[in-house]
Amino acid sequence: MDRVAVFVDAGYLFAQGSVLLAGKRLPRSETALAHEAAIRILGEFASKISGTRLLRIYWYDGTSTGPTAQHLTLAHLNNVKVRLGFVNSVGEQKGVDSLIVTDMIALARNRAISDAVLLSGDEDLRVGVQQAQEFGVRVHLVGVKPSRGSQSLFLLQEADMTYEWSNDEVSEFLARKPKVVTPSVAPPVPGNAVLGLEVDTAAVDRLGLLASKVADVLEKNELLALVEAFEETSQLPRDIDRRLLADGRSAIRRDLSPSEKKHVRSRFIGACRRRLAD
Repeated sequence: MDRVAVFVDAGYLFAQGSVLLAGKRLPRSETALAHEAAIRILGEFASKISGTRLLRIYWYDGTSTGPTAQHLTLAHLNNVKVRLGFVNSVGEQKGVDSLIVTDMIALARNRAISDAVLLSGDEDLRVGVQQAQEFGVRVHLVGVKPSRGSQSLFLLQEADMTYEWSNDEVSEFLARKPKVVTPSVAPPVPGNAVLGLEVDTAAVDRLGLLASKVADVLEKNELLALVEAFEETSQLPRDIDRRLLADGRSAIRRDLSPSEKKHVRSRFIGACRRRLAD
């Protein structure tokens, strides 16, 4: 079938994209992905270079805590399938390469695609490229500049065609996030009953301000997926929850009480809902 599928190694995209844009590898929390723009650009690029219709975009990533807000947002978009491996205790992504290889070979074997666009640099994907080619699939390898320094030479040699995305292409959907300034607060003053516990009123106010600031830096489509997931499960994605609690500890210079944790989560989801209503 004359269709093209796109296989995105998110770990590679974020790592090399941040090096290209910021001059160094940034933590994922310091990068901002324009989800809809990324998927649109990937789809249009794949159709253009292959001359065929898009089947779908496969987005591969690792996680140690379950789907993140970003994963949920992407999974809600049309023509996108999110596939998750895991991240081990030392921050290494595991299982992603095998997912890419398995999907690429299965689609090629079933004649579901004539072309594959692969955005990655890992040499372990070479076997998937080889076997897909044996079924007649043309493999287009996309790298982030400088691709010769960020992709395996053997993978580059194996691909049918290679492409290099520069700052112009990557900056259309990936950017460096502005830093959220964590408000400081004086030590707790006992005697103020808030949410059933003796806590500092100023601390609670700053936790609320912090929650609003975290919500303000999220894209609206990310907010929508996050709020929908919260309404179904009454839980925040763990990456967001950990950020709220970690920033909260920094803000008030101590661990949050159970009531303060509940408060900052409630204020965050409230801020998300207000932004969606604007």
